[in-house]
Amino acid sequence: MDQNYRQLMEFLLPQGILEYFDLIKTTQSPNGLHIYLEEKIEPPTAYSDRKLHSKGFLPEVRVQDFPIRENKVTLVI
Repeated sequence: MDQNYRQLMEFLLPQGILEYFDLIKTTQSPNGLHIYLEEKIEPPTAYSDRKLHSKGFLPEVRVQDFPIRENKVTLVI
């Protein structure tokens, strides 16, 4: 992800979310802005010294976030 683009997204998204998720796509509809995020495969650096066991992925979750420029925002995780 381009550094300028990443910096802009860090201002718009909840703090620290880009440490654990990649931005996949965004869509806009009459219902607002949908931001699609996918969990990163690598473990957080705080857990790099531990042996981790993957439990797989859960179905996507939709989270209502604060509006951006009068558009409702839904995070699709």
